[in-house]
Amino acid sequence: MGERQNFGNRVAIGRAIRLRREIDEFEQRWPAPNSSEETTPAFSWVQLERQLVDLAATEMQAEMARHLVSATRKLSAFKPPEMVLREILCLTWVLLDENFRPGIGEGSDEMT
Repeated sequence: MGERQNFGNRVAIGRAIRLRREIDEFEQRWPAPNSSEETTPAFSWVQLERQLVDLAATEMQAEMARHLVSATRKLSAFKPPEMVLREILCLTWVLLDENFRPGIGEGSDEMT
């Protein structure tokens, strides 16, 4: 059992290190704006999820929206707000893409 726990700890530490590196790279590329800039209106995670579900191109993508928003929310406390915004924009792009077909791998007979 101790070996399994050590492996789990190493995996968690590796994820934390990758996340820290990703944040550092983001902040280096896009430094925080000065505080005098106008900000966006506040909204809740529930409101974001509700809108992404409504905008999703397919039922499958609507279901994905719930999971993607949850995952984004869980890590958002550790990331700069602009980085979270970027992730939300990427989620929106995937959810609005009618040609996005998760689960269809290469070599499939089905066209994407």
